[in-house]
Amino acid sequence: MINKAEILATAKKTLLSESESIANLVNYLDDDFAKAVEIIYNTISRVVVTGIGKSAIIAAKIVASLNSTGTPALFLHAAEAIHGDLGMVQPGDVVICISKSGNSPEIKVLVPLLKRFGNTLIGMTANKDSFLGKGSDLVLNAYVEAEADPNNLAPTNSTTAQLALGDALTVCLIEMRNFKSEDFAKYHPGGALGKKLLLRVGDMLDGTHMPMVSPECSIKKAIVEISEKRLGVTAVIENNRIIGIITDGDIRRMLADRDNIAGVTAADIMTRSPKTIKSTDMAVDALNTMENYSITQLVVADEGEYKGILHLHDILKEGIV
Repeated sequence: MINKAEILATAKKTLLSESESIANLVNYLDDDFAKAVEIIYNTISRVVVTGIGKSAIIAAKIVASLNSTGTPALFLHAAEAIHGDLGMVQPGDVVICISKSGNSPEIKVLVPLLKRFGNTLIGMTANKDSFLGKGSDLVLNAYVEAEADPNNLAPTNSTTAQLALGDALTVCLIEMRNFKSEDFAKYHPGGALGKKLLLRVGDMLDGTHMPMVSPECSIKKAIVEISEKRLGVTAVIENNRIIGIITDGDIRRMLADRDNIAGVTAADIMTRSPKTIKSTDMAVDALNTMENYSITQLVVADEGEYKGILHLHDILKEGIV
């Protein structure tokens, strides 16, 4: 019989243990950490991050974070490094070597080789007195008192601490580079995130479906225009400038209020000063505007000049939400 209470208690204990390990890292931040950030920031080459076992997985994640935020980086598996992949390390590269104990066989072989190449070596370890700690130019102290598992064997607190230190390093570099969302977008062009950062209103406009009528046109013509363009709305245009819109709702309200629609023009029922957005604005801003005003269409106009209608379906189709 599964004891759910015990399961939840163990999960909570694990999370608390790992969170405490991260919190304790604040006490181990020193000049070496600051110098490491400065060296990486000033290098004109790359950051090579290496490790063995679970630390190698953390190294790969740190590489991904650095690459996506403007710091060129590559992953080097410590075991493969001593079997030929050491050729990936070029003069001028800064090397970050990750190992909890700092004394694993692969690390003991790798460290002297890296030192021989003359690369700056930054060690990330829980043991500053280890082979890695003593052989590094700078040490990022990832000390943890114990692992979260009851046997104190499975890498849990230690790898979480390594990951957190890597994130701290990355964020420091982001701030030093004044890395903005526009920069972030350059490295994340795909998926919903990329579209939120890159896709503009003009990219989604269909120039062949621009419903428009003149202010003096009949209501019948306005209804036909709304039906043919299938956007549930038509712009009212005068001298190619937007002066109002007519929606399905406007038509229904007019029919409910009037028994005779003969002689009624678009100008009589249009909504003046409709919500508009520029074609150069971000698609995500258009979505936010629609949500704020509980509408499904936006008139796109640049300096008052009509460019088309953006529908909520256009945004949903792009997978932004």
